[in-house]
Amino acid sequence: MDLLLQFQHILESDPLIDEMGFVHPTQFATLTEDSTGDTAISDGTTFWCRDHKLGVSTQAVLPLYNAAKRAFIAAMEEYKRLGDDGLESEVMKHSRALLLLSSDFGTAWNSRRWVIKSISGKCSALQEILGKESELVEKIAERSKMNYRAWNHRCWLVSYMTREQVLHELKKSRNWVALHVADNCCFHYRRRLILRILKDSKLENASPGYFVEVSEVWKEELDWNEMLIKRYIGREALWLHRRFLSLCWMKQFATNLHDVSYHSELKTSTSINFNSFIDNELRLLNSCSTIPDNDFEDFQAQASYSATYILWLTKQIPEFWFEFQEKLAIGNLKTMLSKVCPERSLLWDSLID
Repeated sequence: MDLLLQFQHILESDPLIDEMGFVHPTQFATLTEDSTGDTAISDGTTFWCRDHKLGVSTQAVLPLYNAAKRAFIAAMEEYKRLGDDGLESEVMKHSRALLLLSSDFGTAWNSRRWVIKSISGKCSALQEILGKESELVEKIAERSKMNYRAWNHRCWLVSYMTREQVLHELKKSRNWVALHVADNCCFHYRRRLILRILKDSKLENASPGYFVEVSEVWKEELDWNEMLIKRYIGREALWLHRRFLSLCWMKQFATNLHDVSYHSELKTSTSINFNSFIDNELRLLNSCSTIPDNDFEDFQAQASYSATYILWLTKQIPEFWFEFQEKLAIGNLKTMLSKVCPERSLLWDSLID
């Protein structure tokens, strides 16, 4: 318990800690020497903290985890038994420590949902809590790749965010996502944010100016996604995200597919013409279909993802199949798919006839 108290004290004394790692005891001497005369926090054997980076001795992890688990379970039982509002902070404190040590502990994540839901109607600082909770998930996701429980919790938070906070989260999370383009979980979070923005835009009190802002958010996301696709070759998560954005265009922005506008009150400057959208997607296909090096699998994957994306797009708008044929050498598409995925040649033959 002394270890746990010390651990929690360090977390509270430096709320800007953005990275935590487990350090072998033999490395502590070196860390302590390097930080001589600096503002590092260190007991020389168990914890080391400097520049918002926290190191925990590998020898302390198991006893620290056991202590955090016991403290969390005790706080939860007491909270359920008494229903005392003062115990909510204890549940949040102990569950945070537990999740930093074991990020896949489902009960700890669920307890934080329970507390947030119970305080949502009476806490004036709810938005600040949601912001810190979102940051906690991001910190944990840095160490635990594609952690379903953590990202599912972050997606759940969106329903309690204000419209302004949702827009802020979409903007703020962009840098992190750009450094983790293979992690589909972070794109799923962005999709949840965008769906919430689209939902808010349909409310009766939504102003025409907000409709314009929403269309700009979608266009920025589409352009940003294209930039990432060209920069990071052969990343499937990026192409899956583009399918979502295309569906948004078809289902949310289109009144009809030849004169696409998000809302009847919008000016023509915010209209997105069907032909211009398809032309842009075909240009993207052409830029991604070249395979300069057959030995480099990422180029082959990029060509496959781009071709299957266009094929998927044609199936979403079957009434415009002939227009696609005019603008796309459909035989070349089949040839490309058969080349990069020869094991699915029969599938391409049945889909492209």
